[in-house]
Parts: sequence; structure tokens; C-alpha cells
Amino acid sequence: MIDRVEDHSDLVGALARSPVVLLVGPRQSGKTTLARSLVPAGSLNYFDLEDPDDLARLAEPMMALSPLVGTVVIDQVQRRPDLFPVLRVLVDRADTATRFLVLGSASPPALRQASESLTGRLTVVELGGFRPADVPQQIDRLWLRGGFPRAFLAHDDAGASAWLADYARNLVERDLLTFGIRLPATALRRFLSIVAHYHGQVWNSADPARSLGISDATVRRYLDLLTDALLVRQLAPWHANIAKRQVKAPKIYYRDAGLAHHLLGIDTAESLARHPKSGATWEGMVIEEVLRIVRPPEAYFWATHGGAQLDLLLALPGRSVGVEVKRTDAPSMTPSIRSALVDLELHHIVVIYPGSRTYRLHDRVSVVPAAALSDPAAARETILGGEPN
Repeated sequence: MIDRVEDHSDLVGALARSPVVLLVGPRQSGKTTLARSLVPAGSLNYFDLEDPDDLARLAEPMMALSPLVGTVVIDQVQRRPDLFPVLRVLVDRADTATRFLVLGSASPPALRQASESLTGRLTVVELGGFRPADVPQQIDRLWLRGGFPRAFLAHDDAGASAWLADYARNLVERDLLTFGIRLPATALRRFLSIVAHYHGQVWNSADPARSLGISDATVRRYLDLLTDALLVRQLAPWHANIAKRQVKAPKIYYRDAGLAHHLLGIDTAESLARHPKSGATWEGMVIEEVLRIVRPPEAYFWATHGGAQLDLLLALPGRSVGVEVKRTDAPSMTPSIRSALVDLELHHIVVIYPGSRTYRLHDRVSVVPAAALSDPAAARETILGGEPN
């Protein structure tokens, strides 16, 4: 078992701040395992709503939950959204010290109902898959297989590929239907593959719409639903107040590199090394981890029609920071980096690459190994512009 120290710390911190914490993430991202590190299965304080016995225990939720103290876990809460008003009553008791950790897939209706019922009482924590801090010596394996625990921990690459194939099949045949995507299974699988081919690129709804025989607006809505499901990340374009014509459509990434690779037909390190999308999936993995480490209020990418671009722009209080991801042996200063420094008035740019040396390209540009992401505290300081170690 891999200890998820950062995610565990985030969860404990959220429970210290809020009486109710909603832990959301894609199916099979490890929510239940993380929750059981706080409250073991079989405890009176643990309710699994897929277990008929636990459902029976909650037939009268006020009676079942009122006597409990400490941390109470309710897993698969989207099956009983009627529990949210009950939790509001329980946490508003003057003498309560009980904390409720509720787990669910990223269901927009459940999130909406939780937010409405528990305004001012709720913290939402997102859980992705494994991250470099969890497996610091295995970043290449994390890149190939992705962070879903069962894929990463599979006996071999073939086992990981088989698990990801089953996962994608369940998305198409079951999970995504609950989000309101109304496509036949074959067409939905094709849509997921189309999105994978756009991974790391600026999105254009017109071509997918023609391929699927649906409207541009429907394609955009389906992409938004994949984003709501925490499967896809859309980076909005930054519109600087400069004379250059700038890109105005979002850039998209699958949040899990392993799922992207499966949809692209990549299942071994050898096929990944020669695939034209390898640089883009590396970029997506690094960007996802940078966002998990820094947690900026807002994040963007920047590109102009003249070719200048920046992979990630972190909009932070009082300053903006740029991130470039390069899968090269020795990144150097580029016209795009120079343009971004001047046009965007950036505090700092960090270039992340797969090498081993940390060095400066400019007084405001640092080159940092991807392995540095295994130490989130130090990586955060470096990304935000502190002196590289």
C-alpha cells in the first residue's frame, strides 16, 4: 500500500476547518482507501451506501447519526442526497464536535445539493490519482500508466492496459450517462478518443461535431461534462491587453496520463517514446501536478497567432508566474519565454524538464527537474519564484 501523505494531510486539515468535508474525484481514484486511513471499515462511524447493511442502518438517519462522535464517513453519498439536509441539522448543534467526511464521484447534482444544503459548513476536496510525492522514484511509470491506483500498481504494463480498457468501457457504458451525455456507446468512445487527440492542443468543436453528427454547442457541453467529471482539464486562454492577436479557445488535457494513453493506443514505454503525443502527455502530467501543488485561484495558458506561447500562467495575488514544460535534455531561452516575460509582466517563469540539473536561464527564469515535484513544499517555493535549491 502506498501512503498518500500529501492527500492525507489535506484531508485532515479540511476536517479541522469544516464540520463537513466532501471528498470528490473520478471513480477508482482512491477515495475509499484514503477515508479508511482515518476511519476503518467496519467501524460504527463508517457507512458504505453500496452495502445493504449500512443502508439499513441509515433508514432513520437522525437516529443513526446523532449519537456518533469523532469523524463519521459516508461513502457513495450521491446515492442518498437526502442526507445533506440531515447533516446540516447535526452540525448546527451547539455542542457537537462531530465531523462528517462524505465521499462521492464528481456528480454535479450531488455537488450542487451539498453546496445548497451546507452553505458555510462545507469544504470540497478533490482527489486525483497517485502523484510524484507518492511514488518519487517512479515518475516515468506514473507518466505511462497514470495515477489510478489499480493501473499504477498492476503487475505489468499489460495488466495496467487491461485495467484502463475496463475503466474506459465503464465510462462509456455507465458512468458518463449519469452526467447527461446522450451518445451511443460507440459514438461516446469515439468522442473520448477525439478528446485524447486534442490533448495538449487548443480545442475546436467544429471537427468533433462533424465527426459525431451533432452540433458544436452539444460538443462543447459534452466537453464541459467531462470537465465536471474531473476527467478533463480545460485551461482558459489568458487575454493580455497587448496588440498581438491571441488565441481565445481553451486548451485541453486528460487529467490522468494513463487514460489519455489508453485512448491514444499507447500501452508500453516503447510505444510512448515514439508516439507524436508523448510530449503533450508529459506536459499534461506536469501541469496537473503543478496545479495540485500551487493551487492558484486562477490558471490559464497564453498563445498568440504569431506563435508566442506559455504552457501555464498562474494568476496569484499580487503577481503572475509562468510555467513551461519541455521534454528536452537541456532547455534554453526561447523567443516565447522572452515574449511572455515582457508582454505578460511575469514575476518568474519556471521551466520543468526530465533532466537532473537545476539552473538559471535568466534572473527571472529557472530550469527545474520534474523530479523536484516529488517534494511539494520545495517545489512550490521554486515555482513561485524562490531561489532554486
